[in-house]
Amino acid sequence: MNEEYDVIVLGTGLTECILSGIMSVKGKKVLHMDRNSYYGAESASITPLEDLYKRFSLPGKPSESMGKGRDWNVDLIPKFLMANGQLVRMLLITKVTKYLDFKVIEGSYVYKKGKIYKVPSTEAEALSSSLMGLFEKRRFKNFLQFVAKYDPEDPKTMEGIDPTKTPMRDVFAKFSLGQDVMDFTGHSLALHRTDDYLDQPCLDTIKRIKLYSESLAMHGKSPYLYPLYGLGELPQGFARLSAIYGGTYMLNKPIEEIVVEDGKVVGVKSEGEIARCKQLICDPSYAMDRATKVGQVIRAICILNHPIANTGDVNSCQIIIPQSQVGRKHDIYVCLVSFAHNVAAQGKYIAIISTTVETSDPEKEIDSALELIKPIEQKFVSVSDQYAPTDMGTDSQMFISRTYDATTHFETTCDDIKDIYQRMTGSEFDFSEMERTKQDCFGDVE
Repeated sequence: MNEEYDVIVLGTGLTECILSGIMSVKGKKVLHMDRNSYYGAESASITPLEDLYKRFSLPGKPSESMGKGRDWNVDLIPKFLMANGQLVRMLLITKVTKYLDFKVIEGSYVYKKGKIYKVPSTEAEALSSSLMGLFEKRRFKNFLQFVAKYDPEDPKTMEGIDPTKTPMRDVFAKFSLGQDVMDFTGHSLALHRTDDYLDQPCLDTIKRIKLYSESLAMHGKSPYLYPLYGLGELPQGFARLSAIYGGTYMLNKPIEEIVVEDGKVVGVKSEGEIARCKQLICDPSYAMDRATKVGQVIRAICILNHPIANTGDVNSCQIIIPQSQVGRKHDIYVCLVSFAHNVAAQGKYIAIISTTVETSDPEKEIDSALELIKPIEQKFVSVSDQYAPTDMGTDSQMFISRTYDATTHFETTCDDIKDIYQRMTGSEFDFSEMERTKQDCFGDVE
């Protein structure tokens, strides 16, 4: 182990595995270590089911009605991939798609006044949606048409809106859209977590709605994809990529010390030996003295023997509960996957609820979501601290990732990956070389 590497990576979360793969492809000599014996770290999929009971210190074992323990691959952190989003582009550019099979999530829903409704994201759906009255449907249709043709490079498409100055609240007002429509547009299409976006320049929100629409157009049922056998397949795919390009992996490796000399990282000490490096990537748990707590997320993993009511009995879906509907500052998310994705026993479903903690009683904060998915066979609840780096790595050459947030997509994770990449290399992550046809890589999506 007494070798010198360009980059040492600590932790096998998705962020770390993607960066490890990218650096290996770029010709860097990479050593990747994890104190755990499995891939994925906090973004792992747990199998067998008995291990989930142990992880959450639940007494007893799964009942026989839950099938074989090996039939289960339960994600600790629920997220979907936007079909035209950044993670799919990273999978394409690195060709990791050949290690994975995906299914389209069957529906996207929004909560309004105690009920759930399908999210209308096309003009046809808008006109048939029971979310809105007749006149509002027409106004929303006009808004969607405006977003579809909007091009910040072409002033004719802007209709008097300045993308860098006009707040999104004014754009909604221009189309006379009411509070309920603003709620599902901002939170279920643009996927904002809070209402802060309303007073910020509209360009970001318009781009987000375009991403949702483009992702939806690719496969039809929803804009989301999910890998068979669970999200734990993603870090493993990028780990394979790194290994193909010469990366070295060591699991179950205790990390005794990150060695720093004159303020700069020079290596990692494990089992009495030091592996030397020029740069280091790690998750916050390996460098707590260089990270700060920025909040908490509650997640409830719920095992069901039924699909969620009022969804048309789909095998998978996302439900967003906009914060204003339940008197909160942050949205609540529900992700449903099932036996159809090889993550649960036959006839079983996994619903995972997540949100940003706001009070001293986190579980009470998700009551509205728990009510939607009842009855629940078994529940596993965790409250996790969220961390962000205080050291940006300029001097130390240590690059620390952010903890996974409550969102149910990987766009914020990809933003973090691109940010770390730019700080490490001094250049922006370039997607341009990726442009192979998506059908080549996702032709087998069901």
